[in-house]
Amino acid sequence: MPVHRSGTVRRPRLRRFPAAGVILAALSLLFTLPTAAQAADVPARGSATMGMGVAEHDGQGGLPAGDKAVQTEGVDTSSHNGNVAWSTLWNSGVKWAYVKATEGTYYTNPYFAQQYNGSYNVGMIRGAYHFATPDTTTGAAQANYFVDHGGGWSRDGRTLPGALDIEWNPYGASCYGKTAAGMVSWIRDFLNQYKARTGRDAVIYTATSWWTECTGNSSAFGATNPLWIARYNTDPGALPAGWGFYTMWQYTSSGPTVGDHSKFNGAYDRLQALANG
Repeated sequence: MPVHRSGTVRRPRLRRFPAAGVILAALSLLFTLPTAAQAADVPARGSATMGMGVAEHDGQGGLPAGDKAVQTEGVDTSSHNGNVAWSTLWNSGVKWAYVKATEGTYYTNPYFAQQYNGSYNVGMIRGAYHFATPDTTTGAAQANYFVDHGGGWSRDGRTLPGALDIEWNPYGASCYGKTAAGMVSWIRDFLNQYKARTGRDAVIYTATSWWTECTGNSSAFGATNPLWIARYNTDPGALPAGWGFYTMWQYTSSGPTVGDHSKFNGAYDRLQALANG
């Protein structure tokens, strides 16, 4: 140990950080780490369902007071519905169904066969939908994955064209990290490939507020792709640009037997016409 000239022993001085600096450093670390609550809020990949973000982002009002025109009741299902009681739905007046087939290029619905074939077997007109994840792979890649895993189409009079479910990202940023132009390009990529594979223009399922935010309210698809609008209220509200009317309207997530119920904007024969192409 060093000795001072006076003969006293000099002890090494300990360095001390100011208390405020230590606290600030700890707080900085705390805010850069996701909390357990934040992590728990992010669902597992593959678990997304049609309309899962509608109530959170757009709110939820009353049910339609009554039909102003002839409409045909339908439902949509995914794996969270498990084995569906299709005969119960049929007897209640439900005449069509869309079933989640795929998500991204990494997930297929394990209940797809029971739901897709079960609805058909009780007499319903059925179709398949794809939950889009534009941040994972290209639109064309996801269209191919969808067609290859149940999303195809056949002219049997009871199979609807596939539906692209494009809505809020349940796993991250609402618009999947894309600009409005980038999102429109991704959607076009998916739709073009789907038509090339099946000969049909896919249905677009979306909410007006998401469409406005994430595509800049693009009017690019209104002339070709049927619109399935999502709004849990007494009326469908304003539609996205390019569409003068909706083909289907998902109006609730708390209906009987299966929560998600929709109305086809026409009588049963018009639903058959959409199936026939």
